[in-house]
Amino acid sequence: MGKLKNKLYCSFFLLIALCCKGQDANFPHIPVSADTSFRKDSSIKYCITEIIITGNNKTRSSMILKEMPFKKGDSIAAKDFYRELRLARQQIYNLALFVDVKVDLRVLTTNDITITIDVKERWYLYPVPQFQPVDRNFNEWIKTYKGSLDRVNYGVKFVDFNLTGRKDQLRIYLINGYTRNISFSYNNPYSSHSLGEGFSLFAGYSQNHEISYKTSYDNKILEYNKGDFARNNVFGGVGYSIRQGLFIRHYFSISYTHFTVDDSIITSNYNPHYFNSPVSSKGFIDLLYRFQYTNVNNVSYPLQGTTSFIQLTKRNLGISSGVNMFGIEAAWNRYYPLGKSWYSSIQANGKIKLPFEQAYINQRGLGYGDTYLRGLEYYVIDGVATALVKSTIKKKIGYFSIPFPFHSRTISSIPFTFYAKTYADLGYAYNKKTYDTYLNNRLLYTGGFGLDILTLYDVNLRIEYSFNQLHENGLFLHNQAGF
Repeated sequence: MGKLKNKLYCSFFLLIALCCKGQDANFPHIPVSADTSFRKDSSIKYCITEIIITGNNKTRSSMILKEMPFKKGDSIAAKDFYRELRLARQQIYNLALFVDVKVDLRVLTTNDITITIDVKERWYLYPVPQFQPVDRNFNEWIKTYKGSLDRVNYGVKFVDFNLTGRKDQLRIYLINGYTRNISFSYNNPYSSHSLGEGFSLFAGYSQNHEISYKTSYDNKILEYNKGDFARNNVFGGVGYSIRQGLFIRHYFSISYTHFTVDDSIITSNYNPHYFNSPVSSKGFIDLLYRFQYTNVNNVSYPLQGTTSFIQLTKRNLGISSGVNMFGIEAAWNRYYPLGKSWYSSIQANGKIKLPFEQAYINQRGLGYGDTYLRGLEYYVIDGVATALVKSTIKKKIGYFSIPFPFHSRTISSIPFTFYAKTYADLGYAYNKKTYDTYLNNRLLYTGGFGLDILTLYDVNLRIEYSFNQLHENGLFLHNQAGF
């Protein structure tokens, strides 16, 4: 174990060191239409006399103009134009509304230029049949439950990602099977006239045959299943967002949730700390504020730039016991191009929940969502305070495209890009001795290597072979879609 630990530590600190070296990113080429004094004298200032946008059949032109760091009538020095055009393309593409964005400029006179933006829109409407395992991830469904078809949800998910041309998203879920879910959400982040403010609405009802009632000492989720529905959940809420400049967004929300669980769950045979109170039904209000900074070349698969957020959560307006919680979570992610198709990244996340005596439903720590160590996918480490650092080095090793099999105005081919990578992760989850498990209150470390496959619509398939401090290793599959 000592040798593995030393190797993982060395890999981790090597990755950290390489992450500190950054060079210019390999941005797509931005053409210049005319070979004039623009190239010869960088001190000349040019006036943008017109901005022409083409290809946006549904998306409003005002949405695209909002993402640009300049506007019609601005004067910009020639030496700054390439940087400004790169930033414009980055921001427009990061709307996640287009499969391609091209930026061009044309020098008209010695002092006047025209900017041309040509976009290819994505598909926005998805009435998609659903067939999805209920487990935390694909690996757990296959290994623990042998890919059982009894543990899947089926139904229809209707999504429109650009309902009125302002990147407003409507989602409707009609799901049956192992879990019932009838819900909707509508998010319009650009609803104001200035496109700087937005709102969201969401509500739904769900029922679960099986619910997680406790985490075992060996960090496995214990499930309760009585044959009938063991949990009913009603929820709803509203949100409000403010856009500040190109990179900063503030988000506020208030929501209400009401859980009802089977009476047996809160008994000593299962988990009397489920709600931290002797009741099988609990309703509570959540207040949330989130500050988010995003400045990366591709929000779905960043290779250069920085993202970060700070989130404050208050659950239950009182200060009494039970589900009362005040939480703080923060993350910082930095992505570095190293040159010659090499890239590195460092991702850090930390959170704390007060008071430390928390109900089980508030104790989610590591192993949920994206806050997991690569190589510990089969484990959950609950905690009221957690820290996680992920470091990665990758190299672009190949690219090809194949013709799109159907006629489309926007998609002519399906691209495939391949990145080989190696990585090392560190984590820690603190919890009180009352809820202690084997992986609590100790330094966690993992490492490995893998392959990322990036294709159309920023779909990312990750194939990873990982090692952990428990002397375990294995192949893990993950996928992520940019829609």
